[in-house]
Amino acid sequence: MASIYDLKPGFQRLLRPICERLATKGVTANQVTLAALGLSLLMGALLALSGGAAWALWLLPVVLFLRMGLNAIDGMLAREHGQASRLGALLNELADLASDAALYLPFALVPGLWSGWIVAVVVLALIAEAAGVLGPMVGAARRYDGPFGKSDRAAVFGLVAALLASGWAAPELANWALPVMAALAVWTAANRVRGALAEGGT
Repeated sequence: MASIYDLKPGFQRLLRPICERLATKGVTANQVTLAALGLSLLMGALLALSGGAAWALWLLPVVLFLRMGLNAIDGMLAREHGQASRLGALLNELADLASDAALYLPFALVPGLWSGWIVAVVVLALIAEAAGVLGPMVGAARRYDGPFGKSDRAAVFGLVAALLASGWAAPELANWALPVMAALAVWTAANRVRGALAEGGT
């Protein structure tokens, strides 16, 4: 299933010069992972404390893009600069889950949005990520199948934030996207389980 994740190789090529400079300065993959987590936690706190103020909603897409860049860089540092480790692998997955929760759960505090559906979307998205992480348990690789992976969620939530901040979409209109997002998260989890089973020969 197609996903924005499929664009990752091209994104990495653009970031490789930055990655090379960071490596020469002694920056580690784990440090970049923690920086992405810290940025996500800070953005989530700002969105929650502001109650969904327009300035915070405008800032969110910028932070989501920066997070995507940091996530790509930490992977390149690990793979291309001999920094891969068991701790790094665990830290990367746990930080991604925590970042998703921190960035998207505060949408439940935006006036007019269906808070219950926001929580449902986030929980289902985390289940989809868990389905991908569990691939190696059945003899498969870590699964990144779409259609609602990490990059896709960032794009959708970033777009919703921008539409709400600009006033081009009222919360009442944005609400109708939430059941679709929940369904896409379930579809993604199913795709990852099915792909892992097929790859693992079970």
